[in-house]
Amino acid sequence: MTESSTPPAPAAFSYPGHGPNARTGVAICHGFTGSPLSVMPWARHLAAQGFAVSVPLLPGHGTHWRDLARQGWQDWYSSFETAYLDLAARTDDCYVAGLSMGGTIALRTAARHSVAGVAAVNPGLSFYDRRVRIVGLLKYFQRTTTPIQEENSTATTTDDGDYSLTPLAAVHQLRRLFGATLRDLPAVRAPALVFKSDTDAVVPPSSLALLRRRLGSRELTVVPLPHSGHVATLDADAPLLFDESVRFFLQHTHAISPPRAPSETP
Repeated sequence: MTESSTPPAPAAFSYPGHGPNARTGVAICHGFTGSPLSVMPWARHLAAQGFAVSVPLLPGHGTHWRDLARQGWQDWYSSFETAYLDLAARTDDCYVAGLSMGGTIALRTAARHSVAGVAAVNPGLSFYDRRVRIVGLLKYFQRTTTPIQEENSTATTTDDGDYSLTPLAAVHQLRRLFGATLRDLPAVRAPALVFKSDTDAVVPPSSLALLRRRLGSRELTVVPLPHSGHVATLDADAPLLFDESVRFFLQHTHAISPPRAPSETP
């Protein structure tokens, strides 16, 4: 008889760090309708290298789409900002990172705080669907839409809650977040590392073009991910993403080479 296993429920993740890299923190933000599960392999890889890591669960996420409809973009941002400030108070150098909308939130945090650097995976600043321009009006006539699905995706699936529908009120908030972040990008002075999937049905190439034009930092490195879709943290290029982000964090801190992984997995 085999023992049945229950998939992990979406929840925040925190690791205090160990060894020479324990005083370097990385706060990671998950994406729109996602949860920490979508960035957990990245978080655990960094924890295994000794970094202090924090991944909050954003309000309205990890539960049901109706909960998402009741939250504003300021709630999402404030939740991550609080996690970053808490981690920054316990470390000497603290980075921000994120996937998709999480990358957007990480960039806004970098504009408003003295972060050590920012690493963003397919950050969103624009939409494919032009109807988003009137979503503030459309949400009063159409309550929900279906989520964007990537064809032939090779990314590992996660159970992030019931988001079989996407509330247009939340899409409107997402658009407002993109606008606020675009206005703040010139204030980013920290080095930035951006991972961009060659095939991404969720975030259009115009997002990266906007980032290149608006970012205030003189140091922007873009790493292409040729074999991954939107959720690259769970896709074929994940090992490349993990290794390059570790290299980036170590390059811009006083931490020494990564120690060997501890005997217990964080």
